Amino acid sequence: MFDLLDDAAGVPPFVARAVLAVLLVCVLCGMVGSLVVGNRMAFFSDAMAHSAFAGVALGYLGVVFSGAGRDSATAGWLVPLVMILFGSGVGAAIVYVREHTSLANDTVIGVFFAFAIGFGAMIFRVLQEVSPFNPDNFLWGSLLFVDETDLLTMLGLVVVVGGLFAWRYNQIVFASFNPSLARTRRVSLRVNNYLFIVLLALVVNLSIKVVGALLINALLIVPAAAAANVSRNLRQMFWLTVVFCVGSGLFGYYLSSAVAFRGSGGHAVKFGPSGTIVVVSVALFFASILWAGVRGRTAAPAVSR
Repeated sequence: MFDLLDDAAGVPPFVARAVLAVLLVCVLCGMVGSLVVGNRMAFFSDAMAHSAFAGVALGYLGVVFSGAGRDSATAGWLVPLVMILFGSGVGAAIVYVREHTSLANDTVIGVFFAFAIGFGAMIFRVLQEVSPFNPDNFLWGSLLFVDETDLLTMLGLVVVVGGLFAWRYNQIVFASFNPSLARTRRVSLRVNNYLFIVLLALVVNLSIKVVGALLINALLIVPAAAAANVSRNLRQMFWLTVVFCVGSGLFGYYLSSAVAFRGSGGHAVKFGPSGTIVVVSVALFFASILWAGVRGRTAAPAVSR
């Protein structure tokens, strides 16, 4: 199916697939990012992204100990599944500890952040000895080597997230921004909070395989922060986040392909696409601050509490 799109567009297959991957990931991050920033969960999403460091190691060990050996097909579905389950477990544990202790949110998140990184580093040593697989692609991603399975997975995730938001977006927003009002409307805070954690784990862990931890974390936070600077309400913030995220992703990828420098050997040297997208999104954030200043605004009421 995607080969037909490549031929019809008249561009190299890897370019068409990379652009489509950027578009799908940016749509996902745009939809979820407004809730992440509005609910002050930037550090939380960072911890979720880094929990993939341990999740990918556990996934590959599962492939080895299941007897799959060098079967890359088994790794293709088992590793993402373990990453999602591990990320969801870490997120749910953070919420549980936060609800049952008097510790500050950043303290609880910091503890689990350290656990995910430390546990991943411990498991990676074992993985290097027993596994023939290279887990780097799951951690750093590669837009130039996106395959059809990844695109289909991301497309399915867009449908799932879009359908879930169409069904429960108002309840999730209530639970996040005004818990007291949500209780009076008989909205279950616990159900919606845990549902959002699972949703965030799906988006982070499945997108990391395509774009890597650096880009997924930036796309979840920076475009939403830019939208918060210029939006007047939550609905406007949601749609501006999607627009800013998609715009930053596509324009950043275009710059990484169009701008080149001559190296010492006379070869054209181009910027990395992931890093360029991050820089473009940060530039958009500072532009939004300037625009808000021109309009005489210093903070966005959309995310005030």
